[in-house]
Amino acid sequence: MLTEERYQHILTKVEENEIVTINELLLTLKASESTIRRDLQNLENQGLLTRIHGGAKKRPRLNFEATMNEKQQQFHAEKIAIAKAAANLITKEDVIYLDAGTTTIEMIPFIPNDLSIKVVTNSVKHASLLVDREIETIILGGAIKLSTNATLGHETLRQLQQFHFSKAFMGMNAAHLEAGFTTPDPEEAVVKKLAMSQSQTAFVLLDCSKFQQTTFTQVAPLKAAEIITNKCPRDIYRKFQLQTKIMEVQS
Repeated sequence: MLTEERYQHILTKVEENEIVTINELLLTLKASESTIRRDLQNLENQGLLTRIHGGAKKRPRLNFEATMNEKQQQFHAEKIAIAKAAANLITKEDVIYLDAGTTTIEMIPFIPNDLSIKVVTNSVKHASLLVDREIETIILGGAIKLSTNATLGHETLRQLQQFHFSKAFMGMNAAHLEAGFTTPDPEEAVVKKLAMSQSQTAFVLLDCSKFQQTTFTQVAPLKAAEIITNKCPRDIYRKFQLQTKIMEVQS
């Protein structure tokens, strides 16, 4: 089988099954393991798949974003642990920005309601839960993005420019050593970037799956925020520490 034919076979398998193992390819391609590993490396170099231990997986679309309901099911215990640690950073009379997201929303049950804080958010769901807790809340106006329940657009930015925060707690889709913090939607990226710049300290809440991933739009470089996570992979931990602070919590 020619090299290009092997490439097409591998890409077809990845597209159909999301993940393909080297053992599966050994059976179907009748090629040596070293050849298959080299093929996978070449395809990854071309940005056509992502290598994993023992095989390869489909490369995520840079502009794809799952819905809130879909994302809430993923790494749920880890998100709760991260959220609890983040909520513990809130102090008396803080004025905070609480970004839309499935990890930031988990903070709300852990926020004490006797701290006299004020919260600004761009999330309809977050605002409703905060009000239920009798926490003083301002929701930014604008068009509501149905998949994330976040307000976006000119009106959101206009209002956000008027506020300054002691702390911002941000949801994010990915963090990468070169690309920084990224999100699929350019409109959401602008809102996130402004909120972070208006804050004395910004925290990005990330589960372990989001490290060294990249989506369509850069929000900010890593130095723009501290990271709260359940775990940063050991092989990149020190490199991330050179650019930002990392707080790891137990789930």
